[in-house]
Amino acid sequence: MNIPRWQKIGLIFEPGHFDWMATHAQNPLPESLGDGLVRVHFAARDDRNRARGGYFDFHMDNPFAIINISEEPTIDLGPLGAFDDSGVMPSTLVAVGDKKYLYYTGWSKAVTVPFSFHIGLAISEDGGRTYQRYSLAPVLGRNHHDPYITGAPYVLIEYGLFKMWYVSATQWVLDEPGGKPRHYYTVKYAESQDGIQWSTSSHLCLDYQDDEYAIARPVVFKSGDLYTMWFTYRGGSDTYRVGTASSNDGIHWQRGEKLALEVSAQGWDSEMICYAHPLRYKGSVYALYNGNGYGATGIGLALREGADGG
Repeated sequence: MNIPRWQKIGLIFEPGHFDWMATHAQNPLPESLGDGLVRVHFAARDDRNRARGGYFDFHMDNPFAIINISEEPTIDLGPLGAFDDSGVMPSTLVAVGDKKYLYYTGWSKAVTVPFSFHIGLAISEDGGRTYQRYSLAPVLGRNHHDPYITGAPYVLIEYGLFKMWYVSATQWVLDEPGGKPRHYYTVKYAESQDGIQWSTSSHLCLDYQDDEYAIARPVVFKSGDLYTMWFTYRGGSDTYRVGTASSNDGIHWQRGEKLALEVSAQGWDSEMICYAHPLRYKGSVYALYNGNGYGATGIGLALREGADGG
């Protein structure tokens, strides 16, 4: 099989501009502003490792020239004791009438396991200049089918139906008695009529393979009748890579080849490739992605060679 390769354009954004953006630019989420101008939402961390939402703007014709950076977080930490008091990570953005729905992962610290996270919603009514929480509670938290954690939502709206692919934990396991708990999570599917109340099931979109334990950050797009998913995965001692899958109904998925975007011999993405998101410009397919340290080194851009499809 001829697997399309990728030409790396380079590291286009690094964190460190503000105190709340001390490290990381994780989970790049592109929003088209028109005529090649792109706003990239991401999660930055402060010196206490707490994540907040932010963005930067660039033009596809000159990706190394950053036009604008958010001086304040688009989504800040939740109040003490809330599900998102230790971190918020923007995940997906959809237009609902004249509003913008920004779904995010909210983090909190736990006792018997290192962390807990669930899915929140922030809404903009001013064209994306500001976002306000819909609720202090998650819109998709623990439930009968998701008893541990939910996060990394990706949402499409088709004929008025909200479709979400998200991460759900199936178990926590101690590596050894008294050892560190390890999370096992993979991708699931949910539906909603209003984007707020969600119906879930026990069905796994992606089963674990070999020694995998983390299948993360699903990104789903549709061409014709075919859904395609990019996801980040790891197992054993391996670091993250990006895989692909396809589906005719968005529920039952068949894994494909991994995304042929490989680590570099040295530098900012020499250890891992993760959290990739496609975008199109002038008939070409690009990918925004993170490298070492789960986005600690910033956000890179790559061009798919010899292809005009996703």
